[in-house]
Amino acid sequence: MKVIHLYKNETSLIKKAIKSNREAQHVLFELHAPKMLSVCRYYIKDLQQAEEVMLNGFFKVFSNLKSFKNEGSFEGWIRRIMIRESISFLRQKKQIAFSVEYFENNNEHTNNINTNIEVAEIQQLIDELPEGYKMVFVMYAIEGYKHYEIAEILNITEGTSKSQLFKARKLLQEKIKVLNNTTGYGTK
Repeated sequence: MKVIHLYKNETSLIKKAIKSNREAQHVLFELHAPKMLSVCRYYIKDLQQAEEVMLNGFFKVFSNLKSFKNEGSFEGWIRRIMIRESISFLRQKKQIAFSVEYFENNNEHTNNINTNIEVAEIQQLIDELPEGYKMVFVMYAIEGYKHYEIAEILNITEGTSKSQLFKARKLLQEKIKVLNNTTGYGTK
């Protein structure tokens, strides 16, 4: 059996994957799956469900590969698909609820909390947020979406997006303070 080495040149891999080359698809999957699982995991608490959503997302990636126009990064294009898949999954499970209350900021800034909290603990704190808060927080703070983009994707108003972010941050600050007090992280 002759072994054909695929170059990890993404453009070449994409062209081959469009032609249903399974090896190229596999290499693209292997290159991007770990990051995309992390993206899905931001939104979906259960790792097995996040993995299922990621696999469904990759099915859509390979089914719609011809629509990738090489405008922007391929990873960014895949990431958007994963985010939308995660949101669709949560909508199907009816796990998204948005509070429509508005807030007054009163120039209140987030407190700088001195902490040595581990990444896994931060993820757990984010997981404990109500789904609406969590989704907006992740999209804004981690993915870098603007409020108008979040509003469009989630079919909510910009005000609701801002409100959800404000409440998520406030709740996270409270949880971090509690964690600092119980674990001694905040002490010097």
